[in-house]
Amino acid sequence: MSALRRFDGHIVVVTGGGRGIGRATSLRFGAEGAHVVVADEAVTFADEVSAEILERGGSSESWGVDVADPSSVGRFFSEVGERWQRLDVLVNCPGHATDTPFERVTESEFVEDLSVTLKAPFLCIQAAIPYLLRSGKNPNVVSIGSVNGLRAFGNETYGAAKAGLINLTENLAIRYGPRGLRVNVVAPGTIATRLWDARVAEEPAILDRVTTLYPLRRLGTPEDIAAACLFLASSDASWITGHTLTVDGGITAGHGAFIDTVFGDAGPFAPGDR
Repeated sequence: MSALRRFDGHIVVVTGGGRGIGRATSLRFGAEGAHVVVADEAVTFADEVSAEILERGGSSESWGVDVADPSSVGRFFSEVGERWQRLDVLVNCPGHATDTPFERVTESEFVEDLSVTLKAPFLCIQAAIPYLLRSGKNPNVVSIGSVNGLRAFGNETYGAAKAGLINLTENLAIRYGPRGLRVNVVAPGTIATRLWDARVAEEPAILDRVTTLYPLRRLGTPEDIAAACLFLASSDASWITGHTLTVDGGITAGHGAFIDTVFGDAGPFAPGDR
């Protein structure tokens, strides 16, 4: 268990909480004293994470929720919110990335990216708002964005959806700030989660090549992102809202390969440093 107990007595909902970043975030909240409501479309994964929190001495429950379906989302937040009479933190983790070249992206692929990556957080935040506003514990929303929503890194439909999520977050931060609700985004760089499975199956060395593009020379972990989520959700970040926190190993700081090309051995990726 974590030595920190920043979330004792808090009711925290983590959507997409059964896998990857959502799983790591759920476990970390559980370790810091929260009652964690682990929601995932695949309820077996949610059950496993909730059970792990309980085994570690935490408090948790699991739910099967289709976060892109308004009826499913509405029922879930109504039941959980009314039972606890409030919510303190909502973390939106679901995401879907189409890895099809732009000129071949189908309408259904585009819609699926938007549905899971933008529509789902919209629905969840909207349904959670009445219960978050009842919280007396620094209520806030943290959504998992991406550096793709800030810069051009390919995956055009995914990037467009994440950019929309960032804009939605900024608007909601302004709208609900006067009522004490904070709304922020964590924008990860490359994290080795299931979103990469299909690509790695085709190109086993792809993640090794991607790693060389990062100044810190490693990919991120779900735990890196979980730590950022808990910071933004905590009272340590009580004057931060409408913000996109990049947790990206330095990839958005600049174009290292460009500097290397222009300045040669004086660049950041000089031969002796590779």
